[in-house]
Amino acid sequence: MDEVIEKQLTSGLTPSLILGIIGAYFLLLIGIAYWTGRKANNQDFFTANRSSPWYLVAFGMIGTSLSGVTFISVPGMVGAVYLTSGTNQATNMEFSYMQMVLGYLAGYTVIALLLLPLYYRLQLTSIYTYLEERFGNASYKTGAGFFLLSRIIGASFRLYLVAMVMYLFVFEPWGIPFWMVSFFTIVLIWIYTFKGGIKTIVWTDTLQTLFMLIAVTMTVIELTDALGLSMGSLWSSIQSEGLGQIFFFEGGWSDPNNFFKQFFAGMFIAIVMTGLDQDMMQKNLTCRNIGEAQKNMFSFSIVLVFVNFFFLMLGALLAMYALRNGIAYDRADSLYPTIALEHLPWEVGVVFIIGLVAAAYSSADSALTALTTSFCVDFLGFKNAKNDTPEVTSVRGENILDSPVGASLSKENTANERTRHRVHIGFSIVLFLVIVIFWLINDDSVVVLLFKFAGYTYGPLLGLYAFGLFTSRKVTDNLVPVVCLLAPVLTYLITRNSEALLWGYKFGFELLLVNGLLTFVGLWGISNQIKASFVKERS
Repeated sequence: MDEVIEKQLTSGLTPSLILGIIGAYFLLLIGIAYWTGRKANNQDFFTANRSSPWYLVAFGMIGTSLSGVTFISVPGMVGAVYLTSGTNQATNMEFSYMQMVLGYLAGYTVIALLLLPLYYRLQLTSIYTYLEERFGNASYKTGAGFFLLSRIIGASFRLYLVAMVMYLFVFEPWGIPFWMVSFFTIVLIWIYTFKGGIKTIVWTDTLQTLFMLIAVTMTVIELTDALGLSMGSLWSSIQSEGLGQIFFFEGGWSDPNNFFKQFFAGMFIAIVMTGLDQDMMQKNLTCRNIGEAQKNMFSFSIVLVFVNFFFLMLGALLAMYALRNGIAYDRADSLYPTIALEHLPWEVGVVFIIGLVAAAYSSADSALTALTTSFCVDFLGFKNAKNDTPEVTSVRGENILDSPVGASLSKENTANERTRHRVHIGFSIVLFLVIVIFWLINDDSVVVLLFKFAGYTYGPLLGLYAFGLFTSRKVTDNLVPVVCLLAPVLTYLITRNSEALLWGYKFGFELLLVNGLLTFVGLWGISNQIKASFVKERS
């Protein structure tokens, strides 16, 4: 650690400077929160009163989709094998991630044309309310429960990465323990989201996406200059270094970079982790109408293709810079922070820290709001946040709110807001505790396994929604939780033994498809041919 601090001091990037910049950044976020949340109620917290400009939602979703993990990991993908082998082999990842990004594009198209019209037609606040109307209460609670578990683990892991970076580079030299850094991190999120909720996040995520893209752009410019390249020759230089291959067909199914494996995995990952995720969909449902929500989804998905390509170009430049300067690092994920904080000018280090914090917080703040929304609506029975105020406030000049019914409604709304505040605080405490547990485990393999476990929980959601949308069968509702618990277990057993059972085949991201398929088959087994009334009405 002394060596790290010395490198910071020689580059001018001191812990005090980092802390000052982060403090100013959060003051800006709190200012936005005050402006957007002054008169916010439950309806604003959950749906932003369905009045968000679609272009702000689209831009902010870029940051939420990438997250702090992607901010560090995607650039590290390009040169991970390149630095060890030095040759252009099929095992070199290069730009193969773009195959998955193109799959995302296909998945977002399905969301815009199939799922968004369904959500808007039903006027949902929690998207899992669909499961109750289609299957029953047990299915509804099961879907919402899987989301809560997924988001708690995922959001905690993302915040853990940011808290760890801030601890190592800012707070540890001052003797401040990690648990206090984690607590401080959670408190900051709570401060700027507790009042306005999703109404605030639509604006703060826009700012955080901007800072994240500024960080990446500034690093690319600095590396291009340091390597003696020009922007016009950048792509040709990357290709000449053996880092520019995008499409991989020649390796067959055993190749982890295989186009078809990555494309279809990306497609279903987008459908499940965006279209069936309350966190991501809650932003879309704040748009004024279905037309604007679809414009948001299409524009966001197209821009995201170019943003990911830009991240991969950054990764290629980082790999080239590390190779030419003999920079050693233990893991691909450490490539970007190592070069940004220890080898480039301090200005780049500052924007890297802000970009990392922005990328992580743009996903964590919305996750905290989505967890609060889902628990209030799905488990506490808040009626889709539609009870904040009556649609008509006066009749013949008399204020309904002054009537006994209006007074009762106002009292209920006040109680709901108090409950929502408690739930918000409760999930903040849960995230804090999980972050500290990650730190105490202090074993990368276990932490990664826990994070991967969250991916298993999206398979049942995929199976539930696919069965509901593409069949007209009625399930035995009480057995749905059993099916949704067995599917991930069977998926784990299959993927763990796939090489022995399937002639050497090794699963990657496509285990999500196996999980969803097993759920679908299980639901078919506990269903009958009597058409659900909801399907009749919908058709």
